Amino acid sequence: MIKSLNNFLLVVLATLMLVFGTTKIAFSKTIEIVMAAPDWPPTRFMQEYFNTNFQQSGDDEIKLTLDFIPWGDFYTNVAASLTSGEQKYSMLVSDSQWLGAFIEGGYFQKLNKYIDADPELGAIFDDMHQGYKEGYTTYPYKSTNYYGFPQFPDNYVNFYRTDIFCNPDENAAFRAKYGKKLPCTYADWEIVVWDDIFDINAFLTRKKGEMMAGKPLDDDIYGMAYQAGKGYDFSSMQINGFFWQYGGDIWDESNQPNAQAEGVVNSDVNVEAFEKYLDLLGTMHPSHKTGNMDIFGIQALYLEGKIASMVNWVGLGAPVVDPKLSKVHDVTGYARQPGTMQDDGTISRWANLGGQPFVLTTWMTDDEIDAAFKIIKWWLDFDTQIAAVKAGGQSCMKSIIYSDGYNALAPWNAAYVASMDWQKDVWHIPEFFELLTQQQEEFDKAITGQKSAKDALDSIAAFQQEVLEEADRIQ
Repeated sequence: MIKSLNNFLLVVLATLMLVFGTTKIAFSKTIEIVMAAPDWPPTRFMQEYFNTNFQQSGDDEIKLTLDFIPWGDFYTNVAASLTSGEQKYSMLVSDSQWLGAFIEGGYFQKLNKYIDADPELGAIFDDMHQGYKEGYTTYPYKSTNYYGFPQFPDNYVNFYRTDIFCNPDENAAFRAKYGKKLPCTYADWEIVVWDDIFDINAFLTRKKGEMMAGKPLDDDIYGMAYQAGKGYDFSSMQINGFFWQYGGDIWDESNQPNAQAEGVVNSDVNVEAFEKYLDLLGTMHPSHKTGNMDIFGIQALYLEGKIASMVNWVGLGAPVVDPKLSKVHDVTGYARQPGTMQDDGTISRWANLGGQPFVLTTWMTDDEIDAAFKIIKWWLDFDTQIAAVKAGGQSCMKSIIYSDGYNALAPWNAAYVASMDWQKDVWHIPEFFELLTQQQEEFDKAITGQKSAKDALDSIAAFQQEVLEEADRIQ
């Protein structure tokens, strides 16, 4: 009898396990959020982490599908989709300079009423670092009209080879020649200004077969490199920082209609700053002469050991520490990029803000908006953000970046956080692409020796003045 009862109970238990162990939660419906995203590690991580870690709640299942588009085609593909009326995307990753064009085109959802009605969203906005909030969410720039949330914050850091910069023999030789230390530690780099890079680059530029750090070189090597690429915004991002560090400016969209382009963009101080950028470029790897020193070009040079240091986005840091991709994965240090010495003895480190927000489109249903906000809250939650940082991403939430242990999560975090207060952004207006394309062309003419710094800036200023006057943005 007992044996029969036990057998019966085992059968019942097995049946219950079979039924409840294989039955999925019954949802009323599935809401799919399709998001356009550049194809690179920070967005790939978001998709993978959502698939394994997003906790469903409520009656409806939420599905997030990222449409990965190569960076080189991203803007044109997104613009084509939005303007075609196909309404393919519920959300999309947007460079900050796209905000004005797509907001005035009627494609991006204004978020103020949702933020005001939802304390959790309000807390997210209060927690954002101010410079990143302005750059990623506001239109007009620095207004209180909000349109986005941070998907991937970014700024520049300096990646440098410790096996070279910290080598005792190289340090002794550098000190003997220049009377100063070759920077090795984070603290050493904190006092390095752009003028010091002339000496560093002259010292570290060597030919194949010459000795460096006690070994013969397998290839030519150069010192530090930064962006100089004709495509998209590559040169502009680095050059804008030189303008701001020298006390110059770009056209100030926040002061419409009184701000002028002529006399500002081509001011004497901007010419001086651009000349310094070009002079430094002449000491760097010669790939800038063929337009191949964009963010990916200098990354490849650094990974291959062909340059000793690079100024590049934090977002491109993960391959540096990957032994499958990087020859310098175990000999790289991290610091803030050099700056410009001021009259009062301080160092100005202004740079153009990098990274991207993500936005909601205006044709979303109420259910899709609700689902999107659940995704956003999940993405900006402390645990998710920490996981993203550990995977090579970043955060701009103050409760996270200033939390104990944050700088230890990735080797470049200290430099990233210390640089955050030095970020400004390029224009957000709808005319940005026209302005940017012409500016990139003119910058490239100066980079390749076809024009002087002054002639290039004069051309840029005249073009911007004309475009902005026709758009009634300048009186």
